[in-house]
Amino acid sequence: MNNTKTGLVPDEDMGVVFINVNTAPGSSLKHTEHVMLEVEERIKDLPQFLHYSRVAGYGMIGGQGTSYGMITMKLKPWEERKKKEDDVKAVIADIYRRTADIKDASVFALAPPMITGYGTGNGFDMYVQDKKGGDFTVFYNYTQQFIAALNQRPEIATAYSSFSINNPQWLIDVDAVRCKRAGISPAEVLSTLSGYYGGQYVSNFNRFSKIYYVMIQAAPEYRLDPESLDKVFVRINGEMAPISQFVKLTRVYGADALNRFNMYNSIAINGTSADGYSTGDAINAIREVAAEVLPQGYGYDFAGISREESQTTNNTIIIFGICTLLIYLILSALYESFLIPFAVILSVPCGLMGSFLFAQLIGLENNIYLQTGLIMLIGLLSKTAILLTKYATERRASGMSLAAAALAAAKARLRPILMTALTMIFGLLPLVFSTGVGANGNSSLGTGAVGGMLIGTLALLFLVPSLFITFQYLQEKLRPVDINFNPDWAIQTELEENEKRKKEGKK
Repeated sequence: MNNTKTGLVPDEDMGVVFINVNTAPGSSLKHTEHVMLEVEERIKDLPQFLHYSRVAGYGMIGGQGTSYGMITMKLKPWEERKKKEDDVKAVIADIYRRTADIKDASVFALAPPMITGYGTGNGFDMYVQDKKGGDFTVFYNYTQQFIAALNQRPEIATAYSSFSINNPQWLIDVDAVRCKRAGISPAEVLSTLSGYYGGQYVSNFNRFSKIYYVMIQAAPEYRLDPESLDKVFVRINGEMAPISQFVKLTRVYGADALNRFNMYNSIAINGTSADGYSTGDAINAIREVAAEVLPQGYGYDFAGISREESQTTNNTIIIFGICTLLIYLILSALYESFLIPFAVILSVPCGLMGSFLFAQLIGLENNIYLQTGLIMLIGLLSKTAILLTKYATERRASGMSLAAAALAAAKARLRPILMTALTMIFGLLPLVFSTGVGANGNSSLGTGAVGGMLIGTLALLFLVPSLFITFQYLQEKLRPVDINFNPDWAIQTELEENEKRKKEGKK
């Protein structure tokens, strides 16, 4: 369990790739569209490509803005992409290779998440937090150092943030003294400025049985430069005065949007784990890098599916401990003993060992699919061990020695145990070799169950009889068993079984 890679859900090939494009801060929508066309030219001849849609002015990660763009690519059906180089991860790697020489923008490709609503992709989502509320420029510089350190780790393929503090902006300073002399408030000046330049809702009207919203905003040609403030007026005592008399503009650079996460100023970081590493490996790498790079007063927190994984991974031992305890209590009631159930419980880890062994051989990770199969496996292996111990207990009560009773149980229950195990194994083989969407989840579930049943069943046939002898001996030391001793019991039983076989053969 310690050596197996960890994860919450496996990365699945959903047949879709999202490409997020960020141009330089402050870029116009025309320039972003030009870059999007350049990216489109690089990827449209991908052999796995089916069709796509392109949007300029909106990005999956950055949101709305003239410097953001997004391409949604649909891949060919899975039956046409059976080779390893046709997998979605290989396609994403090819996209990075084809767009690496584009200097005017940063390109970030990712697959959609397996669970809808948990983040934007199947990688990791996190926020770097400024817990001391300091200068945003210093916070941004530390975040860039953190991202650079993440990209140096072998567990992480790409760490990326669309946040920037270099967006050109105008800082508006309202002269409150001059406003007071004119008999207006700064709020009126800002409201007028907001309505003309940013748009403002004023009313609505009904027409054709529908409600239409009324928004006011100055035409684009009247809000292109600072001189346009001379043509925007605010009412003062029945007269109109240009708004430029009350405001002062200063050119600055800053962020287009400021985010908070858990009440702290934060910067979002998205990324993907490298090939051969799981999201659990990436989360551990993030924790190690954060401890080395982030100074005091700065922290981090996970979001989306990464948050769920970081909080639930450590609960695996607790879950299996509860399952084992419940089975032990049920078996204690069945055998009316607190020792005999250990012959069943101590045989279960053999099956768990087989599950993790097969998972490592195939390269799977310890996720919720594998853990679901393990919970089912605990019950199946316990049932198999019960068949042996129940039969051996009855033979011991009938007068057999401990060793003879255990051996008789192993011989008598060999065929039904093998039939049950083989039926389970062959029934799960389609899951092990499944393809298409959901293949990784099916493979995780099937591989864990098949490996556990195969190794666990073979181990049970030799281990449970030995455990039965040990714990039954201890049980009889504490509370002697009433034995109906009959030295000819074994011979009589064998003669009866032979007679029964002869009658069945005649029929």
